[in-house]
Amino acid sequence: MNVHMLTELAANGEIRELQLLSLEGGLYLARVRLDRDEKTLQGDDGQPLRIRSTTHLRDMLQGVPAFPCVLVQHSVHDEMCGVREGPVGGLRIPFSLNAAL
Repeated sequence: MNVHMLTELAANGEIRELQLLSLEGGLYLARVRLDRDEKTLQGDDGQPLRIRSTTHLRDMLQGVPAFPCVLVQHSVHDEMCGVREGPVGGLRIPFSLNAAL
């Protein structure tokens, strides 16, 4: 899914959530959740877009109709140490494309 397709889906109210996934090295990938599918936001070259920050994402998506966004960060400390019982989920922090964090 590219930014143009994302814009069309947002205008039609079809985007349920954008997950900005935090990766090692200070990069992020965007996963777009639809009703029955999830897609990675891609550049014109068909490769996943490497996003530098929430500000970079906001700049890229200026003028796109609003939809829910969440920053997802996984805790490698919990995974390495095994401190918690049960599944270890990522930290999910809601944010807006319209306002700075």
